[in-house]
Amino acid sequence: MLGALRKYGVGALFATTVFVGAAAQAQEVQLMDGVTPRPGDDRMTSADQFKKDGPWKIGMSHFGVNANTWTVQMAHEAEAAAKKDPRIGQFLLLDANISQAKQVADIEDLIAQKVDAIIVTPLTPTSADAGIEKAVAAGIPVIVHTGLTGTDKYTVDIQGGGEHFGKVMGDFLVKKLGGKGNIWVLRGLPAHPEDINRYKGLLESLKGTDIKIIAEDAGKWQYDTGKQVCETFYLNNPEVDGIWSSGADMTRACMDVFQQYGAKIPPITGEGNNGFFGKWIETGIDSIAPEYGPEQGAAGVRAAVALLEGKQLHKRYTYEPDGWGIDKAKKYYRADLSANVWFPTSLSEEDLQKYYGNK
Repeated sequence: MLGALRKYGVGALFATTVFVGAAAQAQEVQLMDGVTPRPGDDRMTSADQFKKDGPWKIGMSHFGVNANTWTVQMAHEAEAAAKKDPRIGQFLLLDANISQAKQVADIEDLIAQKVDAIIVTPLTPTSADAGIEKAVAAGIPVIVHTGLTGTDKYTVDIQGGGEHFGKVMGDFLVKKLGGKGNIWVLRGLPAHPEDINRYKGLLESLKGTDIKIIAEDAGKWQYDTGKQVCETFYLNNPEVDGIWSSGADMTRACMDVFQQYGAKIPPITGEGNNGFFGKWIETGIDSIAPEYGPEQGAAGVRAAVALLEGKQLHKRYTYEPDGWGIDKAKKYYRADLSANVWFPTSLSEEDLQKYYGNK
């Protein structure tokens, strides 16, 4: 697994934004497929606002590299994107290890090291706010992704729509169950903004229906914890019409529980994970895979580079693609890779084999 710090390779203006029309320069910046400017928010950075010559020192405060297989890959994606750009003299990845206090200290550390840009993935909606505001006041641009903040002082925000993600899954279950029935809910990491928002999306889907949540617990987006939760649900009452799972490792764990007891797997929500894709294809169950690619790690690095190149970026971006069906899962599934790889990915084939190849 990744350590607490990675290095590769060595403040000027405040991170304010200005209101301008859609500039061609901003439109040319491709952060990641599916990432688009947030509708209704025309704020953008100024051209050349953060422009400076390399080599650059870019820092990243990761809320918890080893929280689950997705967070590990997100870190790999960021590191790989940094390695590809020779102008990045140093890429410092600090791991908060699911600690608010550590995240606060990590951002302070990056500011003290006078990095040229900071990428932040917040642990909670407030864990990074003070650090973000201090960095911005020091003239360091801050890019936020994979978690919401209470402050809006960041320079650029790239958000996978958690509510959209949860609603895609919720809408699937409502349609599949005809608007009535009993479901289990497996949530992610408690207090993490992505978990909070995915759950909001589910509740929005359930409004006006006769679908009831009869069991709910946090599987923490992990296979082992998810399996414990799902097995407890099953042993308490195996009669369930559908399962809303906030992450594919937990989905795969639930599927294994039902197979372990020789029971039919009910409609269950998935995600873009290779292990889940394999089981989905094998079983042919009713499912959907909302997209939430760990390539967001690379998108954060691309945003930092664009700002340091002097390009304009929108203040807020959204990432709300359609859910995947089994046909798309079949196109992405890789039998030669482990269950732990997630799609879509920007990792090279060399890196995919290095980190996830089935030797």
